[in-house]
Amino acid sequence: MKRNILLHPDPRLKKHAEPVVDLSDELRTLADDMLETMYDAPGVGLAAPQVGILQRLVVLDCVKADEGSPRPLIMFNPEIIAASDEMNVYEEGCLSIPEQFADVTRPAEVEVGWIDRDGSAQREVFDGLWATCAQHEIDHLEGKLFIDYLKPLKRQMITRKMVKFKRERARE
Repeated sequence: MKRNILLHPDPRLKKHAEPVVDLSDELRTLADDMLETMYDAPGVGLAAPQVGILQRLVVLDCVKADEGSPRPLIMFNPEIIAASDEMNVYEEGCLSIPEQFADVTRPAEVEVGWIDRDGSAQREVFDGLWATCAQHEIDHLEGKLFIDYLKPLKRQMITRKMVKFKRERARE
């Protein structure tokens, strides 16, 4: 089932998500719903706080349609274990901040640990878009948005555009 994606500014997007302590069927269903929502949007990542659930859960799939088969990842309690000194700059966007993009500098490679939907511990090293996406989504669990990496003027400009966007959408 597709979920509604919260739009910035929304105070729930700035809250810290709680660790998943019991991997219930309800949380597995939420993860499946989040994947459906992410693919429909379309996007490459989605964090539970973006659908109003303050739990440490993210979903990712950075395989572009023309590059191969989908590789959906469901991560409960993801954490960055290690990050490279080398940095990358990617133009980032966010499903909670539609049609707004900006360059963000992040570590080029990260090792991430998480619990999969079966309750098994996983670890993987990500680079390129996968590394950026994993960091972006894990930031959501800390109440941090990609615009928080921008200079104040640019961040304020995007926030004003989003307030206007939400106002116009509410009129429809």
